[in-house]
Amino acid sequence: MARQRARELELSEGELVVARTALDALHDDLYVLSCAVADIEQDLAAGPGADEVRELLEWLLSAARPLRDRSMGAAPGAVEAPAPSSPDCDPFGTQRP
Repeated sequence: MARQRARELELSEGELVVARTALDALHDDLYVLSCAVADIEQDLAAGPGADEVRELLEWLLSAARPLRDRSMGAAPGAVEAPAPSSPDCDPFGTQRP
C-alpha cells in the first residue's frame, strides 16, 4: 500500500512523506540532545568529580532515550523491538569484532 501511494505521489526511492508533527518532535528531541551534549562537554572541561560525572551521564542518557525509544515508521499495530538492555547491543545491525 505504501509503495502504491508513493507511485501516486511520484516519489522516488529516496524520498518519503513524514507528518509535520513527527518531524517537529524529532527535531525537538535532537535539540534537547544537542544542548545536553554541549553543556556536558563544557562541564567535563571543568574536571568534575565522580559523582558529578555520574549526574552528567544520567542527564545525557535522559536526553538520548527519547530518540532511542522512538518508533521510526512502524506500521499501526506493529510490535516494537524491545529496548536494548546490553552494552553490546547493536541497533544498526552491524557486526562487531
